[in-house]
Amino acid sequence: MNVLIFGATGMVGLGVLRECLLADDVQRVQTVGRTPTGQRHPKLTEVAHADLLHYEGIEAVLTGFDACFFCLGVSSAGMSEAEYTRVTYDITLAAAQVLARLNPRMTFVYVSGAGTDSTARGRSMWARVKGRTENALLELPFKAAYMFRPGAIQPLHGIRSKTAAYRIPYLLLGPLLPLLRRLFPAHVTTTEQIGRAMLIVARRRFPRALVEARDIADMR
Repeated sequence: MNVLIFGATGMVGLGVLRECLLADDVQRVQTVGRTPTGQRHPKLTEVAHADLLHYEGIEAVLTGFDACFFCLGVSSAGMSEAEYTRVTYDITLAAAQVLARLNPRMTFVYVSGAGTDSTARGRSMWARVKGRTENALLELPFKAAYMFRPGAIQPLHGIRSKTAAYRIPYLLLGPLLPLLRRLFPAHVTTTEQIGRAMLIVARRRFPRALVEARDIADMR
């Protein structure tokens, strides 16, 4: 299996990258992002690409992939709906539309979030935008597309969030997250579980396009 990862420098993306590099059936991993991860591995190729809204110049290196794990995302804190839409909807669809054309047999997995509004009409701005993004992705002609909706995420294996708004909560709650995960598996998952679950849905079909935290935790 050849895998493409967007957002591999973020907390979730790093967890997904780790699991892909460890998986015996993954032959090739390629990351695309503004900055490289800095990691070295025989399977790994990194493509530095500054303009995440346009891919004309690198289409040649975006073909031949069985799965794309799209882990790019930002907090909506302090952002207007237009700004958040550009980062969340526009950037995601710009990449996905190109990939669907170049890789029609691809499985596309998008990291969304618990509480996303599938109607795209609710009061919560971030949930509306995420819902619009999910809906648009599900209309593209991929072999399969899955919207992962994790809740709280416990980072493992030395991974840390690079989002400033999340660092203090993770620092304060970090020691409690393993306990909370045992008590509330439907609401707390780990970076390892997310990465492994993405590989599972890429290997075989999952019965639902919307994959909740409980689904992620239960996948084997």
